[in-house]
Amino acid sequence: MDEKEIQWFLIIFSIIAFCLALTVILLFAIFQKRKNKLLKEQQDAENRFREEIIETQVEIREETLRNISWELHDNIGQMLTLAKIQLMNAEESSPGLTEASETIAKSLTELRSLSKLINPDTFKKLSLVEALKLEIERFNRMKYLTASLTFSEETFELDNKVEVIIFRMLQEFFTNTIKHSKATQLSVNVEYDNNTLSIKAEDNGVGFDTVSIEEHKGIGLTNIKSRAQLINADALIVSKKEEGTQFYLTYKKEQP
Repeated sequence: MDEKEIQWFLIIFSIIAFCLALTVILLFAIFQKRKNKLLKEQQDAENRFREEIIETQVEIREETLRNISWELHDNIGQMLTLAKIQLMNAEESSPGLTEASETIAKSLTELRSLSKLINPDTFKKLSLVEALKLEIERFNRMKYLTASLTFSEETFELDNKVEVIIFRMLQEFFTNTIKHSKATQLSVNVEYDNNTLSIKAEDNGVGFDTVSIEEHKGIGLTNIKSRAQLINADALIVSKKEEGTQFYLTYKKEQP
């Protein structure tokens, strides 16, 4: 084999080697693309499944609250009303009976207020801010603590379902504040600007160590996180011992 033939052989070999290498690269790229596509489809399916589970859980909770609301209003409310009438019709008049009648009357007022706030159907007529007003008024009326609400707008164009979920998240925070924080003050600020809802709720309670979240499962952090995930909102709870607790929520309205 002369030198010219060797050169041609090397050229052909180089071309074949280059084509083989290019083929391997293309096959690898196609494989990687398909793999990434399958992984994305799997991840999307898992996300959809997780969202459906969360949504189902939320719907079950809302239906449970609706049933509790009806039970409070229709059954317990009627029994308290009957007890009030019986006290008013009692032959013996005494300060004790009068005081008991007044207590029952107050209980009826609070029962109706609570029944209204836990009923999901309430939000068909109320905005998020209006519902928060009722909740804050109830806290102040019951003297749980001193509560305040500030807001930039009373109504804004958000999906009713989203407003219900956000309100339930805030209720989780309020429940923790009242039951565990020993707070004397609670403040809530609601701002809506440029299709973005920003909420800050804070108390001056004993606080807790957010690093040890596993020790605080009972305070509703899991519910808050799952509800935030369902509507693609950012939810953050910041707390330190003896420095109170802050709850931040940001929700960006999806554009059509």
